Amino acid sequence: MAQLDSIIHQPVRLRIMSSLMVLEQVEFTYLRDLLKVTDGNLGAHLAKLEEAGYIRIDKTFVARKPRTFVSATGKGRDAFEVHITALKEIVEGPKTKNSSKSNERVK
Repeated sequence: MAQLDSIIHQPVRLRIMSSLMVLEQVEFTYLRDLLKVTDGNLGAHLAKLEEAGYIRIDKTFVARKPRTFVSATGKGRDAFEVHITALKEIVEGPKTKNSSKSNERVK
């Protein structure tokens, strides 16, 4: 059985990782607006994910303005997939060889 990841499980971090699984790289401000969180709140969650090696943060200048871009690492993508598998197992219940009997209602 897959295990829930305590780092990803937090709701904002789960939404961050979900977004990064779909979008290869996102700008900090786009992510902040998408998730409707403050700069400080997003920064704290990104730091936690970066510390775990789940994301990469690239700071650069575009037209002389600082920009921060965020992307998921291979380790982060793998951890997210395991976490989602664990959630599905919880929602769908245990799989058994005789699933028809386990799904019968008790009368």
